[in-house]
Amino acid sequence: MREVSTISLIGMPGVGKSTVGVVLAKYAGLGFADSDLEIQSREGATLQAILDSRGFMALRAIEEEVLMALELEGRVIATGGSAVYSAAVMHRLAAAGPVVYLQADEALLKRRVVAGGPRGIASSPADSFATIFAERTPLYERYSDFSVGAAGVTAEEIAARILQEVGS
Repeated sequence: MREVSTISLIGMPGVGKSTVGVVLAKYAGLGFADSDLEIQSREGATLQAILDSRGFMALRAIEEEVLMALELEGRVIATGGSAVYSAAVMHRLAAAGPVVYLQADEALLKRRVVAGGPRGIASSPADSFATIFAERTPLYERYSDFSVGAAGVTAEEIAARILQEVGS
């Protein structure tokens, strides 16, 4: 059994990175960090409030700062959906351990995001969800070590698949 001390989760908003991350951390005996929560704690504001007051590029810059400073060792990291816009962040995560792309189709993700209310998605207000999905998907594929389907399965099933893949 290979020893893995950091697993990073990437993917679109609504795919379940935070939910899966908590379960995965429990199963793997690791800590858990959610970059969205880290941003909100550091800034004293929700992601949507940061977007509304400072814009999407500011939110991306804050996310990059948080992920570059975050302690990775011994943790499952649930990244924000826009983490893949920073090559420096993605290289740092890859150096720490496997990067897992949680995948789901655009229609399902859009339903989840709309149902959840304002999410603070770090993209131009002019961009549709379809545009964001099309822009980010190749980045998730490029930066991930492997992907796991996150539609029609439970967080527990996804976490078990990830652990099977990483050999922990």
